[in-house]
Amino acid sequence: MSALPIGMYVPGNSILHRLDPRVKMGATLVLMMIPFAVHGLWGYVALSTFVVTAVLLSGVPLGALLRTLRTVFWIAFLMFFLYLFTTPGEPLLALGSIAITRQGLLAAVAQIYRLCLLVTVASLLTFTTSPIHLTHGLEAMLSPLERARLPVRELAMVLTIALRFVPTLQEEIDKIAKAQRARGADFRTGGPLRRARNLVPIFVPIFVSAFRRADELATAMDARGFRSALHRTRMRKLRLGSLDLLATLIVMGLVLTVIWLG
Repeated sequence: MSALPIGMYVPGNSILHRLDPRVKMGATLVLMMIPFAVHGLWGYVALSTFVVTAVLLSGVPLGALLRTLRTVFWIAFLMFFLYLFTTPGEPLLALGSIAITRQGLLAAVAQIYRLCLLVTVASLLTFTTSPIHLTHGLEAMLSPLERARLPVRELAMVLTIALRFVPTLQEEIDKIAKAQRARGADFRTGGPLRRARNLVPIFVPIFVSAFRRADELATAMDARGFRSALHRTRMRKLRLGSLDLLATLIVMGLVLTVIWLG
């Protein structure tokens, strides 16, 4: 399970799996905004404790979450040095005209923490919510926009299909890369331009495969008579339960606690 593709839904019966998708999506948005309102150590401790508890309750393999965090390694690396060397404040170490400040070090660590938290929370949403439930939840949350004649159902369907095909394309990239290496292709040696040119044998088949899959999906949906009419019904309707109410209260309590500690 540690080799689980990034963004793939993990079937389960945990507390997070049983929550209403609207509650999970709302909580995800709140948890993505909270880190930017935290300014004290105890606020970070409270937020980290909540996220770690949610990870343990979800039953998602820790290896899959760590692989998700690994995808943003270079972004975090760049952000760390950007904040470390460009934030003015109390000098800790001087390297010629460049100085490392205490405020820069704290800002760099805080930004990396926020980035890792955003990725972890978003991964928990996709790991514990099936694509069909994501579609239903997104449609329900955006349903007020239908009065403005916005294509809410089509937008929700497109976003869900995009999320659904991310793991599929990732697996296909891995297979093509292994096949090219078996034929003698080298993707790790040489300068940046040479390595970029060496990736062409991977990207060309991926683009061809993506367009082919899109055409097959459109043909299948058309053959089944798919229409996004307003009168379409669902086999399962979303209903909020006591567990959803409890989760909402807990998230609201976390927000108030972080604000108070800050």
